[in-house]
Amino acid sequence: MTESAPLSSPGAEAIVKRIVDVINAARPMPLSTSVMISRDEVLELLEAALNELPVEVREARWLLKEREELLMKARVDAGLVIEEARTRVAQMIQKTEVVRGAERKARQLLDQAQAQARRRSHEVDDYCDRRLEQFELALSGVQETVAQARLKLQPSVPSEPNELTQDEESADSNAGFFDQDDD
Repeated sequence: MTESAPLSSPGAEAIVKRIVDVINAARPMPLSTSVMISRDEVLELLEAALNELPVEVREARWLLKEREELLMKARVDAGLVIEEARTRVAQMIQKTEVVRGAERKARQLLDQAQAQARRRSHEVDDYCDRRLEQFELALSGVQETVAQARLKLQPSVPSEPNELTQDEESADSNAGFFDQDDD
């Protein structure tokens, strides 16, 4: 017999070796490859081996059952880990999409604010230009009035000594009314 893993009970192994020895020592049958063994002897040895094996068999079954339970638990745990990873990936993708959406919205708001600022800047420039134009027209009118008043103030020489110009006549007629120079 080849060497196999030792059983936990040395008695069971010894019984199995005796069964192998009985079979090897059995007498061959004439004109056949079969051998004659003592039925009672082999049955007795097998029963003794069975009586020795139940502990090992139970331990082996328990180990197999435990192995299956561990494999099932590992599969369940792996499934949970995979599902959690998928959920996290989905959340990250969703957060990424939310961030992208927020960035897009921020760019839109910034563009709108800049456009509104440019529009208002142009409106302010147009308003100031209109007001300056009105001021320029008003100043032009004041300038003309000042120029005309200065012309009136300049002494004019009449061509004939007794002829007064129209401006001088109006100045003479108002001379009694407003005369600051006369003290």
